[in-house]
Amino acid sequence: MTSDVLDQLRDALGERVDTTPGALDGARADKSGHAASAPPVAVVHAASVADVQAVCRIATATGTPVVPRGAGTGLAGGANAGRGEIALSLRSMTRILEVRPDDLLAVVEPGILNGDLNEALAPHGLWWAPDPASRAISTVGGNIATGAGGLLCAKYGVVRDAVLALDVVLADGRLIHVGHRSVKGVTGLDLTSLFIGSEGILGIVVGATLKLTRLVPGAPRTIAATFPRGVRSAAQASAAVTAAGIQPAIMELMDTQSLAAVHALLGLAAPPVGAAQLTVQTDGPAAATEADEIAAVLRDAGGQVAVSQDPAEGERLLAIRRSMHPAMESLGRTLIEDVSVPRSALPAMFDEIARVEREYGIAIPTVAHAGDGNLHPNFIIPDGETDVPDQIWAAADDLFRAALRLGGTLTGEHGIGVLKKRWLADELGDDQWRLQRDIKRLFDPQGILNPGKVFP
Repeated sequence: MTSDVLDQLRDALGERVDTTPGALDGARADKSGHAASAPPVAVVHAASVADVQAVCRIATATGTPVVPRGAGTGLAGGANAGRGEIALSLRSMTRILEVRPDDLLAVVEPGILNGDLNEALAPHGLWWAPDPASRAISTVGGNIATGAGGLLCAKYGVVRDAVLALDVVLADGRLIHVGHRSVKGVTGLDLTSLFIGSEGILGIVVGATLKLTRLVPGAPRTIAATFPRGVRSAAQASAAVTAAGIQPAIMELMDTQSLAAVHALLGLAAPPVGAAQLTVQTDGPAAATEADEIAAVLRDAGGQVAVSQDPAEGERLLAIRRSMHPAMESLGRTLIEDVSVPRSALPAMFDEIARVEREYGIAIPTVAHAGDGNLHPNFIIPDGETDVPDQIWAAADDLFRAALRLGGTLTGEHGIGVLKKRWLADELGDDQWRLQRDIKRLFDPQGILNPGKVFP
C-alpha cells in the first residue's frame, strides 16, 4: 500500500513528494518535544490549492491519513506525522493574493509567516493583530489551525476575531469557501469559526481572508513593574489593572523562575531574588494617560515601576518576554503548557501552581498573558528521560484540573493536539464530547484527516 500511495503521489505531484530521511524525520515532531514513533510515508510540499486537492483525493482513494503542517512550531503535537501517514506541508504557499486598505482586509495563503505578513502590510498602514510570541517563525495557517493568541490579544483579540473567511479543502478533495468579505454576515451556520482552532481534523485551510487593523498612531508607552513579594502580588496587580477599567495593549507576567532564566539566557544582570515582573504597554492617542493610570495602580499594589516612552526600550523589554521559550530550552527539554482562567482568578491559579510544585517536588516556571488570563506553565523534563515522566504528567493533570475548577480551560491558544486529548472530555462533558466527535465524522467519514489528534 505504501508503494502504491507513493507512486500515485509522484505521478500527480512529481518532485513535490519528498522522501529524504531529513524531511521525514522533521515531520515527526514540533516544538512540544513530542514526536511520532515512526516517520511518515512522505512529505508533500504543496505549492497550490490544486496540489492539496490532489493529495486529498489520493488519500481518500487509498485510505491514507493526511497530516497538514505549517512551520512545525506547534506546542501540542498537533501537526506531527507518523507511520503510514502523508505529511502535507503548506509552508511553500506564501503568497499575499490581495490587500484592500479600503476594506481593511487581506487574502493570503496559509504558509506565510505571521511576521512576514505584517512587514508586507506596514507600507499600507495596516497590520494583522494576532501576535503570538512565535510570530517570526509561525505561519498564518498554523495560527488559524490552533486558534492562536499572543501578547496583544487582551486589546485586539485572538485569531478567531481576525478572520473573515476561509478556503478549505475537505477530506475528499472538494474546495469550499466559508465566511464573507463584509464586516457583517450571518447567513447560515458559522463554519468559519468552526474551522478556526480545529487543528486540521475537519479540513485543510488553503486560503484566508483576514480582518486587518490600521497601524496605531503615536509612540507606545512601556511599563516595567517589579514585585519584590513575588508572583502572587504581580498577579493581584494585573487583576487590579483590569478591574480599574484600563485596557493596555500588552500585559505580560513573568514569575521568579522564568524571569531569572531569561536574564541568564540574555546575559542580563540577575533580577532581585524572589521578584516577579509585569511588562505593560499602552498604545494609541491615550497611551501616555493610560500608562500613568496603570503605573499608579501597580505602585499601589506594591510594584516598583518605571515608564518608558522610547519605542526601542519598549521593544527591549518585550524581547525579554519573547525570549521565554529559548530560555526554557536552555534548561533542558520542556513541556510547555497552556491553561486559561478568568483574569480575576490569576492569583488563585498561581497559588495552585505553587501547591503543585510543593506536592510533586518540581519547579514550574510560568509566564502569563495577564491581560487575558492565559498562563504558560513549563515543566522541565529531567536529563536522560526520553518520555515525559509519570510524575510530570501527574503534576500537569493536577494543574489542569485546578484551572477547570477556577472556571478556566485546558488550552487558551496552543490547542489539544496529542498532548491534551485525554482531558478533553473532562472539560467538555460527555454530551458535547460526543457531538464534537459526530461533527468530525461528518466532515471526515473515513477518519483520514489528522487522525489521533484532539480526540482519543
